[in-house]
Amino acid sequence: MSADRAANPARSLFATVLACEAIVIALAIPVAVSIMDVDGATAGAVCGGLAVACLLLAGLLRFPWAVAVGSVLQVLIIATGFMVPAMFFLGAVFGALWGTAIWLGRKAAAVQAR
Repeated sequence: MSADRAANPARSLFATVLACEAIVIALAIPVAVSIMDVDGATAGAVCGGLAVACLLLAGLLRFPWAVAVGSVLQVLIIATGFMVPAMFFLGAVFGALWGTAIWLGRKAAAVQAR
């Protein structure tokens, strides 16, 4: 285990949440277009942009500000529920996982500080 990973033990959980979220939000594109009659360009730009943002942010988790940006990203993903209503639920699930990762990261940091 590298010293960088030991500095933030929740980083793996954050990255996993973001990677899985990128897949789910990308899969929302055909649902938005086929079932919800959203314009393909709009669905692709919004959902595709959020999926790319998730993947980029997963690579930037070494920076302390990335967790705050990820929290904003969670809200934006929940807001995609206005295009695909199921995303309200799925976004809330990922938001809960994100919150759990924050909680576990703080708990682990407190243990490491001792």
